[in-house]
Amino acid sequence: MKPPLHVTIGADTHGVTRYALAVAAGVGAPVVRLTDIAELHGAAGVTGDPIHLHFTDRLFGASPEDAAATVVALAASRPTTVTLHDLPQPSDGPRNEPRRSAAYRAVAQAARGVVVSSRHEAALLESIGVTGAQVIELPVERPASGTPTIGPRPAAVGVLGFIYPGKGHREVIEAVAGLDVVSSVTALGAASPGHDRDVDALRRLADANGVEFEVTGYLDDDELMSRASSVAVPVAAHRHVSASGSMVSWLEAGRRPIVLAGRYTREMAQLRPGTLSLVDPDGLARAIGAAVEDPSLTRLAAGIDLRPHLPDTAERYLRWWHDAVHA
Repeated sequence: MKPPLHVTIGADTHGVTRYALAVAAGVGAPVVRLTDIAELHGAAGVTGDPIHLHFTDRLFGASPEDAAATVVALAASRPTTVTLHDLPQPSDGPRNEPRRSAAYRAVAQAARGVVVSSRHEAALLESIGVTGAQVIELPVERPASGTPTIGPRPAAVGVLGFIYPGKGHREVIEAVAGLDVVSSVTALGAASPGHDRDVDALRRLADANGVEFEVTGYLDDDELMSRASSVAVPVAAHRHVSASGSMVSWLEAGRRPIVLAGRYTREMAQLRPGTLSLVDPDGLARAIGAAVEDPSLTRLAAGIDLRPHLPDTAERYLRWWHDAVHA
């Protein structure tokens, strides 16, 4: 069947926007490209035909309530399907979690069909009263040929992605502070909008603990893959992840990252065996130290299966639209 029009919102650097554009290209869908939600109203090409949205509340409105109202209004005027990202969790706090939960529930109820990127996310939705979401996991493309070129010591531990509270930078700095074999942490990415103060706080933490801390700023795709393949130890230590483009990027760089064990990371380890090193939070420092001493622990094995790839994901979306949504 013909895929629905994809309406994408956000800057090219935003992970959700990048993924939305990748899916649209994979399924061969027409795209209306908007950089801001204010452009949506009256946008050329957004007619009464079926549309698909990749929704995270922070892209669709100034508040969860505004974001939900925008999508509910769209869904009332045309068949609308959604992929939900950044699902509400208890870590959002007692004020924000109920608001975000209500917003995501309203969007899901208004949509003709809902996709999430993990069984973990489907369970989060079920906890707020939304059932029946289709799970289509984030795709991974094959890593570049050849072995990652890990730089000589002094080794650096890499944390990939935008900087914001809970992403794991603090935990990695604290882990490295207790090690003799490594003393440097590199943040491969920039601060999320509005989080420059968090970078300052991380610098102070690193200084107080004798840890070198580098923030690369935004990296384009080639730069990111180059830096991700050359750090000594790849880590994804965010505690409250529901689906992770950062883990995907590590795999695409040929790396086997150390990740904190949780429902989502266990699910991904089961989906792609041999691609993640799961540790409990109190084992993070030991795992980093072991990886510095034995770099082979940080590399993906040759020929490892990283499916689903983007064509697999695109095929599942097309089948879902045909069988479950527009049948």
